[in-house]
Amino acid sequence: MIELGKYQELTVVRKEEFGVYLGESRAAGPDERILLPKRQVPAGTEMGDKISAFVYRDSEDRMIATVSRPLIALHEVAVLKVAEVTKIGAFLSWGLEKDLLLPYAEQTKDVHKEEEVLAALYIDKSGRLAATMNVYPYLSTDSPYHEGDSADGLVYQFAHNFGYFVAVDRKYSGMVPIREAQSGFQIGQTLTFRVTRVLEDGKLNLSAKKKAFEQLEPDAEKVLKKIQDDFNGTLPFDDKADPEKISEVFGLSKAAFKRAAGHLYKERKIEIGKGFIKANDT
Repeated sequence: MIELGKYQELTVVRKEEFGVYLGESRAAGPDERILLPKRQVPAGTEMGDKISAFVYRDSEDRMIATVSRPLIALHEVAVLKVAEVTKIGAFLSWGLEKDLLLPYAEQTKDVHKEEEVLAALYIDKSGRLAATMNVYPYLSTDSPYHEGDSADGLVYQFAHNFGYFVAVDRKYSGMVPIREAQSGFQIGQTLTFRVTRVLEDGKLNLSAKKKAFEQLEPDAEKVLKKIQDDFNGTLPFDDKADPEKISEVFGLSKAAFKRAAGHLYKERKIEIGKGFIKANDT
């Protein structure tokens, strides 16, 4: 069976002036063949030859073959550029003459012309190829990463109850849990993460932070600079403040803030009083 959205090894079963017809075998009947247009036919092609082709629908909604290689195939995930935004959705450039529709219902945020988005290819209810930004079901869970490894990932979605969803290497399923999401990531960002856990199903838990002892110095510098620049040298709360307040001001967990403040105190760069932290003159 010839499958939409996939590369297949097909056989030349008929030649015409406008191209060749391909089927699964030489015995393919008229309803089991698709056209490979003349401009796509490799030079010297003969009856019975095998051709590796990608199958999609043309502008008239007919199944057609191409030897061009699109940037994405069925159930794959790729970063594609927005070619146009219309009333029915956005159209993505994917390497073929006919752009790929990204319906509004499949967008996780507003997209704009020339923007690059992470998308997966699927077949919609009408039997046409379309793109979706809901890529979670299409990401692989058989990554080569282990706990402690570093990996590059693209942040593609946020859920308040879970955290930030990340496509590691743009193909593996990862997430920064909400308790680790202190840095205000932006959708579309590509960052280097640390694998904190590999779950039983193969999905990856991630953190953008280094291990605590490696993160201490950068956090301390961040806290001191914030006190000096934004609070004129005196922070109006101490290290016993509510975690929500600490996170709002510094983007740190309470534990990380206390470690940073303790480090600064030992370095005699701050004074910690009841209800305040004051930066020392240097």
